[in-house]
This record gives sequence, structure tokens and C-alpha cells, in this order.
Amino acid sequence: MIQKKICMLGSFAVGKTSLVRRFVESIYSETYLTTVGVKIDKKVVRHNDSDISLLLWDLYGEDEFQKMRWTYMRGAHGYLLVADGTRRNTLEKAFQLGQRVREEVGEIPFIFVINKADLIQDWELDPAMESQLTARNWTILRSSAKTGENVDEAFSQLTRKMLP
Repeated sequence: MIQKKICMLGSFAVGKTSLVRRFVESIYSETYLTTVGVKIDKKVVRHNDSDISLLLWDLYGEDEFQKMRWTYMRGAHGYLLVADGTRRNTLEKAFQLGQRVREEVGEIPFIFVINKADLIQDWELDPAMESQLTARNWTILRSSAKTGENVDEAFSQLTRKMLP
């Protein structure tokens, strides 16, 4: 069986853990739990008549008090770069994290996920920020861990990008 390591990157409270729980267990909880260090989950998916075991590394969020340990990225085949559409600063942090990944581990596949699409009326994403995203040629998905919107799609697209 093919095994692929996926890391979840982003600021604190953007919904990384909620996206993983929705994907792996099909559940969502309003309760906020801070990830300490790393939490690893596993899900087997089917792609082109093959089973692929996805090892999902849910890394703690980076903020001004806590910097990410880049050793967690070692051996990663891809990552979801997650931002919270209702908090502009998490989009800017995502840009910084994406740049750091390229510096630390090189170019590996990723999907940029703007989470909390269920709160789109509260989003702080302006036209200039959208232009910045488009100019980067990133694969971008709007998702909601709460409703499940584009959660499976984000992991499916990343899985396809990681496979030959």
C-alpha cells in the first residue's frame, strides 16, 4: 500500500484540527482544542484502483509566541496550508509559512485552503488579497469544516498532486 505524509499548516485556530476530524471521522465539534505539538491521524483513500494510506500530521498553529518546528515537515509528501477567511492576518501568516516550507524542505505539493466558508459574510478577504492569491498560481479552495464544504475535495486534490 502506498503511504503519504500530509502536514496541516497554518496559524492557531484556523480550523486545521476540525478539517482533519471532518475528513477522518466525518464529525465537527464547536469545542476548540489547541493542538500541542503534533497529532497524527490516518485515513485510507482509494485512487485509481489503489489504496493510499494518508498520514495526517496536524501541527500546532504558529503565532507570535510559538514558532513551528520544521523537523515535523521532514518526509512530508504534501501539505494543506490553511487560513481563516474571517481573519486577514492568518492569510498573511499562510503566505509566510508557504515561503518557509519552500526554504526548509523545497517544493512539495500543497493546497491552499481558506476555511470557514460558512462565515463568508464575515470574511476579511479583499480584492487585493485575492489578486495576490491568483498571481501565485496556487490551487485554492474555500472550505468549511463545519458544513463539510470542500473538505474531502482538498484532501483528494492534494492526494492527486502527490501521486505520479
